[in-house]
Amino acid sequence: MQKAHPGAKVRIIWTNSWFAPDKEKKAAESLHSSGADVLGQNVDSPSAGQYSESAGIPWVGYDSNAKKFAPKSWLTAAVYNWGPYYTKRVKAAMNGTWKTGNYYGSLKDGFTTLAPFGKGVSAKTQKLIAKQRALIVSGKWNEFQGPIYDQSGKVRIKPGHRPSFNDLYSMSYLVRGVIGSAKG
Repeated sequence: MQKAHPGAKVRIIWTNSWFAPDKEKKAAESLHSSGADVLGQNVDSPSAGQYSESAGIPWVGYDSNAKKFAPKSWLTAAVYNWGPYYTKRVKAAMNGTWKTGNYYGSLKDGFTTLAPFGKGVSAKTQKLIAKQRALIVSGKWNEFQGPIYDQSGKVRIKPGHRPSFNDLYSMSYLVRGVIGSAKG
């Protein structure tokens, strides 16, 4: 797997909303003016993508194939398929077998997928992504396997250790190389 450039940084700006197009656009503008060469998001409007299209910089969306909003800058997006999970849970509630519990799907169970790639994603990069996806699905590689350090340099996930669902779900820190605060 290719490693990120040693000087690469990720900067976070919180909008504290799932849908706030004006705040999202301002965040995208701010990130770009501070030197971001790729924009990504974890919100549900295409505002950041529309800004990226006008600014001519690549964009990674979130939660859906939003390529139509920024066809030139679109790279891809994480997409979550909640339908089968909800159907299973509703059927369990209806037949009396429902039990409480935590769930967050994976590539392996089909819950998590990638939206189609944009033109800016080369065939070579797509091949690397497919290879890593196959390794994740097979369980041979875990994207969260340690060592993982927080912003201050403290080891949060020990070398060789794979965090549990609860470890990830309760994570209250940002990793080394991320600029911003974990407190939105």
